[in-house]
Amino acid sequence: MNKIVLITGATSGIGKACAVKFASAGYDIIITGRRNERLIELKTNLEKEYKVSVLSLCFDVQDKAAVEAAFKNLPEQWKKIDLLINNAGLALGRDSFEDADMNDWETMLNTNVHGLLYVSRAVLPFMLEQKKGHIINMGSVAGKEVYEKGNVYCASKYAVDAITKAMRIDLLKNNIKVTGIHPGAVETEFSLVRFKGDGKTAESAYTGLTPLTAEDIADTVFYCASLPAHVCINDLVITCTQQAGTYYFNRTQ
Repeated sequence: MNKIVLITGATSGIGKACAVKFASAGYDIIITGRRNERLIELKTNLEKEYKVSVLSLCFDVQDKAAVEAAFKNLPEQWKKIDLLINNAGLALGRDSFEDADMNDWETMLNTNVHGLLYVSRAVLPFMLEQKKGHIINMGSVAGKEVYEKGNVYCASKYAVDAITKAMRIDLLKNNIKVTGIHPGAVETEFSLVRFKGDGKTAESAYTGLTPLTAEDIADTVFYCASLPAHVCINDLVITCTQQAGTYYFNRTQ
């Protein structure tokens, strides 16, 4: 029987790259996201290319009731989840605290923090029943150091870091590994979403850099998930060679 991995935010970027990586290694995959047409396309491609089983669940992690319903009605053969990758997350805006849109704040907190909590609590009973499991939470270097105009996005990722540490302590007795992965600059749709479709501004975030790719992060996630049962990577910060911390860059132009 293949291992099962559940990936939130799987329709693009790091989540999609993780789905491809784990499918290529023979995992059966549960993919979740808000964009059903992308989920269906990804499911079709993974099943065709890698001959694995894929279950797609369309919901917004911000919606507690939708999350609970999705896992309450999970088919029996999909309940033996070995690995949860809490990847769904976003940044919105890059404004000074006094100018920021409070609706953006709420969306970031609801997605990055509440969404992670909702999914984790919904999936955890399956791992507790098996007396084993692994949860990998996608944090950010923004959860390690605050930067100018990062305000609530940084706060949301600091919360992810704290929750990850708390989960690791509380779930230790249940033989469940918990890993935090904290990427620096990764070139995905992230900046385009952050700057609300402003492609020029989004592109400027990577000017003069060879940033990380979604595949770089997927490789790292897979490494953490593939270690022997007695080994757990607790916390991992990863940046491109031209980045140190959250705001120091060695740009070539």
